[in-house]
Amino acid sequence: MIKKIVLLLVILALASCSSSKPAIATTKKAAAIQTRTASTKRGAPVKPIGKNYPSTNNTTEVIQSTSKTVVTSDLINNYVLQYKEIAMGNMKTYGIPASIILAQGILESGAGRGDLAVDANNHFGIKCHNDWLGESVRHDDDSAQECFRKYPQASESYRDHALFLVGKKRYATLFTYEKDDYKSWAKGLRAAGYATDPKYPDKLISYIERYNLHQYDCQVTGRNYVPINTSAPTRSSSSVANSDPKINMNTYDQNAYEVQKGDTLYSISKKFNLLVEDLKKKNNLTDNTISIGQRLKVK
Repeated sequence: MIKKIVLLLVILALASCSSSKPAIATTKKAAAIQTRTASTKRGAPVKPIGKNYPSTNNTTEVIQSTSKTVVTSDLINNYVLQYKEIAMGNMKTYGIPASIILAQGILESGAGRGDLAVDANNHFGIKCHNDWLGESVRHDDDSAQECFRKYPQASESYRDHALFLVGKKRYATLFTYEKDDYKSWAKGLRAAGYATDPKYPDKLISYIERYNLHQYDCQVTGRNYVPINTSAPTRSSSSVANSDPKINMNTYDQNAYEVQKGDTLYSISKKFNLLVEDLKKKNNLTDNTISIGQRLKVK
């Protein structure tokens, strides 16, 4: 009897051990899965902020106009260097501050990277209006799929911007301001209805002062310029005379000619051994119109 009881206890003990093993194994497996899951979460790649942007040494900002555009200070500086000559030429011809032209170009085109600038060479967000006979594109702005002007090249957008301001009566007040009074021009553009954004003047003034754009006004007017932002690039506005008194070269651009009284594109082209068409191409001119004081690239 005792043997039977002992045998029964041994069987029960063995059965108990056998049934507990799967539970232990399952617990270990679950723990292993949980550990791997936790490890995966901790080790998962995290998308770093600003991964696609340059280092913080090159300031990044978002320009929101007719499209949202991410730019850097280097891109803006390069944009200014690319279009400053056109802006100064327009200032001389039409009386619009070069600083205002460049600041509007930066803001409206996202420093040349915005959708309208890329797709239509439209750097100033000018809409078609009733008098536009050229090509156009559709783009969402104040309303869906509005009509915007399209240009063969950016220089024509700059020229059309000047003609647009000169030709519209609502902008007439702007031309009563001093030619280089960029603050009045910035506020006047908003008051005349160029933009609906109430912060538009502040944005223009901010670009002008952060990137020293007023220096280009001073180069046209001949006034001394004192940099507002000493970390931004500036160009000397002093000029030197060439051995030919008719050829005036500024120190910031030794390859430009300042148009004098009596000059024509033909006479200038002969002076520098160029074809008239080459001269027009160098300066993004669409016709033979030039004005006294206008600077032309000749090399």
